[in-house]
Amino acid sequence: MGILQGKNILVTGVLTDGSIAFHIAKIAQEQGANVLLSSYGRVMSLTTRISGRLPQPAPVIELDVTNQEHLDALSGRVKEHLPHLDGVVHSIGFAPEAALGGNFLNTAWEDVATAVHVSAYSLKSLTMAARPLFNGGGSVVGLDFDATVAWPKYDWMGVAKAALESTSRYLARDLGAENIRVNLVAAGPIRTMAAKSIPGFDEFEKVWNERSPLEWDVTDPVPAAQAVVALLSDWFPKTTGEIVHVDGGLHAMGA
Repeated sequence: MGILQGKNILVTGVLTDGSIAFHIAKIAQEQGANVLLSSYGRVMSLTTRISGRLPQPAPVIELDVTNQEHLDALSGRVKEHLPHLDGVVHSIGFAPEAALGGNFLNTAWEDVATAVHVSAYSLKSLTMAARPLFNGGGSVVGLDFDATVAWPKYDWMGVAKAALESTSRYLARDLGAENIRVNLVAAGPIRTMAAKSIPGFDEFEKVWNERSPLEWDVTDPVPAAQAVVALLSDWFPKTTGEIVHVDGGLHAMGA
């Protein structure tokens, strides 16, 4: 019997079978969960195709977290497949090209606003949309990249991640009375589709190869996915507002 036996989990952000989100969905199913995926627009067909590579193909519902109509419709769309939710995975992040790659001092507010809206504010939007579906409590887990320092080329996405971390703490504060836990997993660099959009991603690989006390594999999303699944389970019933680092220990090392 798995640690998510009988749990109903919504996983966002599944685009390829190499993503952390895909492996979260896969491991969640292996641990007994009923999994529902979300996608939107032109990539919905991609998510549906990738769903077929899970142990059990998962239904895909439409959800653009920047679209209020989609957020308002989430409860009804979920209930077409599951009666309630026990957990939600926020695996969503985007910054326009102008907000990355060493252009920090010149990025226009419009591009910054997009990065913060999609990558940080959406955690609040998604959580509130899912809130009516939680049956006496639940777990929200987001994917993070350590925002306590400035990273090469990461620029305004780093700022958005800092906002994500703060947002998770305030959500944890305000939803704790409803037994809704909100936590983040700060993963080390994984060579995903999202990573390919970051100019100079190879610089992250170089840093981890040199400084991570545990050997780090940029092609292995499983450790981060396992941490998310653990936080979705009842094994962390009193943990909220936390950031669990799955980065080989690099965050704890000095220069």
